[in-house]
Parts: sequence; structure tokens; C-alpha cells
Amino acid sequence: MDNFVSDIKNIRKRARQHISDGAVTVANKADRDQVVKVLNEVLATEIVCNLRYRRHYYMADGLYSESVKAEFLQHAQEEQQHADAVATRIVQLNGAPDFNPVSLSSRSHAEYSEGKDLVSMIEEDLVAERIAIETYSEIVRWLADRDPTTRRVIEQILEKEEEHAEDLASLIARLPAEKKATHAAAE
Repeated sequence: MDNFVSDIKNIRKRARQHISDGAVTVANKADRDQVVKVLNEVLATEIVCNLRYRRHYYMADGLYSESVKAEFLQHAQEEQQHADAVATRIVQLNGAPDFNPVSLSSRSHAEYSEGKDLVSMIEEDLVAERIAIETYSEIVRWLADRDPTTRRVIEQILEKEEEHAEDLASLIARLPAEKKATHAAAE
């Protein structure tokens, strides 16, 4: 195994020369502007998902809604935590998190779909989670080893999105057949 060798003298020199860059050093090989742009898309996605889950939480009703509402609320809170983590990382990269409500839906990977009933709400949330899983997986591969911290933030969010998708798929599977049949007939 090779020994770890680093040019500490030059690292110290660069750290002093570019102190205003904060956390961004030459070790970060990613295109910072492009990473911030992509992270602002992720931020929009997380905000849109939070809003959709919150609407579903308040709008869910019916015999089977109480446990589903609890899941919607938990997911909404976790989506907010994801948005906060992404916004923090954007600032660490000397960027500005874009919370502009006018452009949120156009920057979001997922759509804001309200759903008509409990089953369609769960399905719309599951579709959004599946979109996030696919796009966040692409971001992880795109970042590779060029920005390990951002990659790790996205990986942690991705892990939670996969849990959400599994939770939602389980909710659909647990709903009584007559509830799913009523939903299918309404479509």
C-alpha cells in the first residue's frame, strides 16, 4: 500500500491565499457554478415535495386516512430537512439558495400534483419520490469524486427518498382492495 504523502507546505500557502473562498478549495474539482445550479434544482424539488406532502396531510380524509396522514406529515418534515441541508451546502459553495416561489415548480424535478383522493395522493407522492431517486442517483454519479461533500449530502437525501418510496408502496399495498378498486374506477 502506498504511503499518504501530501504537500502540506503548499496546502498551507493556498489556504492563506484564498481564505475568502471559505470551504471551497482546489481539492473541490467540480464546476462550482454548475453544482450550485443543480443544487438549486434539488432545493426546488425538496420544497415542492414538502408542499405537496403538507397539502396531502391536510386534505387526506376517510376511514384509512389517519395512518396515511401521519406518514405524509413525517415525509413533509424530512423533505424540509433535505431542503435545509441543500441550502446550507449551496452557501458553503459560496452560492445563493434560490427560494423564489415564482420559479420553484419550473426548477423542481418533481411536479406538484394534488391528487383527488387518498390513493391518488399516495401515488402522486410515490411518483415524485421515484423521480427524485432517479435524478439524485444521476447527480451522485455526475459528482463522482469531484465534490465528495456535496455527493455525500445528496447520497444521504437519496437514502431517505428510497425509504419514502418504500413507505408509500407499502401504504398502497396495505389499503383494502375495495379502496383501490374505487380509485381505479374513478380514473
